Amino acid sequence: MKAFTASRLSEGNKLFPARIIIDDNKVTLKVPGFFSGKEMSIPYSRISSVDIECPFVGYSDIIIETTGEGSINAHGFTNAEVKEMKDLILSKL
Repeated sequence: MKAFTASRLSEGNKLFPARIIIDDNKVTLKVPGFFSGKEMSIPYSRISSVDIECPFVGYSDIIIETTGEGSINAHGFTNAEVKEMKDLILSKL
């Protein structure tokens, strides 16, 4: 299992930074909140594509598209982190 936490300096992650957890069976996005949080898990069998957006300056995004279950969009990671996440996920497909 590998976990990645978004930077607190990035937009939308000041108080409660997003976390992506990659384990043997699924990818999970956790966004904590004051009274409630958001958690979404996608098994590898449902992942159709993994895209990353790496701007020249600033934080990178990862977009994990699924077959019928929506998508995971997470912002606030370094270029190296999103590339590692993509490689880990694609190695499990």
